[in-house]
Amino acid sequence: MRACVLHAVGDIRLQEVSKPMPGAGEVLLRVGACGVCGSDIPRIYEKGTYRFPLIPGHEFAGIIENTGPGVDTAWVGKRAAVFPLIPCFNCASCAIGAFAQCTDYNYMGSRCDGAFAEYVAVPEWNLVPLPMDLPIEEAAMAEPAAVAIHALRRAGVDIGSSVLIFGAGPIGLMLGKWAQAWGAGKVMLVDIDIAKLRFARKLGFDHLYDATQGGVPEWVMKKTGQGADVVIEGSGSSAAYEQCMLSARPFGSVVLMGNPSGAMTLSQEAYWAILRNELRVMGTWNSSFTDLPRNEWRLALDSMASGKLDVHPLISHRTDLEHLPVHLEMMRDRTSFFNKVMLVNPL
Repeated sequence: MRACVLHAVGDIRLQEVSKPMPGAGEVLLRVGACGVCGSDIPRIYEKGTYRFPLIPGHEFAGIIENTGPGVDTAWVGKRAAVFPLIPCFNCASCAIGAFAQCTDYNYMGSRCDGAFAEYVAVPEWNLVPLPMDLPIEEAAMAEPAAVAIHALRRAGVDIGSSVLIFGAGPIGLMLGKWAQAWGAGKVMLVDIDIAKLRFARKLGFDHLYDATQGGVPEWVMKKTGQGADVVIEGSGSSAAYEQCMLSARPFGSVVLMGNPSGAMTLSQEAYWAILRNELRVMGTWNSSFTDLPRNEWRLALDSMASGKLDVHPLISHRTDLEHLPVHLEMMRDRTSFFNKVMLVNPL
C-alpha cells in the first residue's frame, strides 16, 4: 500500500510499504479520510514520534475490509471511526474507564502506525460504527469533536451561559458550535489571526475579537457585564492563559485544553483573580470513550448525523496521499489560510 512515512524529524516520504495484516482482535480498515491535527505539525517537524519509521495520522474513519482472529466477520463492509488511544486495560485508570489517563497506553499516529495511509490495522475495541448517512470526511472529525465535547462537559456549560474561547482554529470553532448547540447565551471567540476570525464570522459567529488589539478582559466585560461564565483556553499560549483568568466572572470556570508551545506563566494579578473570584480552574485531556456517564464519540457522531453539529464547513483543504506532504509544509510555514486539512482516499 501507499503511505506517508515519517523516517526522522522533518523527513516524511510517500512510499510503498507492506499492507498491514490484522492480528488477533483487530480489523483491517481501509482509510477513507484522515484529518491533519494541529499537533501533527510539531510532531512531524519538531518533536518527532516515539519511534521511526512511523506513519502519522490519528483523526480517521474508513471501511472495514477484513478481520483478524477472534473478530466477528460481520464487521466486514461496515464503516467506522476510530478512537486512536489503545489502553493497557490493566492500570488503575483503565479499571474505572478513564482510558485517557491510562499509564501504559499506545496511540495510533504517534506510538504506532496511524492513518496517513491507505490501510491501517485497528483493534476492534476502538471502532465506533458510523450512522448510516454520515459522510466519511465528517466522521474523520469525530476525534476533535469529542475532545471539544469533553472540555465543555468539564466546564459545566448551562443554558444561557456566556462562553469565551481563546483560539479560533478547528477545536475552538467546534467548541463554539457545541456551546451554541448546548444553549449558551453568548459565544465569544478570541484569536491573534484575523483570517481565522474572518472564517469564524462566515460560520455564523458574531462575537469575535482580535487579541493583537489588547484589552481582551475589557472587551469581555463590555459583552457580559461581569466576565464570562465559562472560559476555555484552546490556543496553548501563555498570554491567553493569563487573559483567561482576567476574563472570567466571579465563581466562573476556566478550562485549560491548549497544548502549550512553551512555558506557561501567570502574573500576580491573574493569580489574584483566581483567588479573589474563587475561579474553578481545571484541565481537560482527550475524551471519554466509555458508556457511563456518556460515550462522547457516539454523541459526536450522532450529533453530526442529525445536523446538530455541522462540521462540513470546517474542512478548508482536501488532499490525496501524493500531495499530503505539500499540505503539511503549507501548514508548517503558514503560507496559506487553513482550518482543517483532510486527507481523502478513494473508497
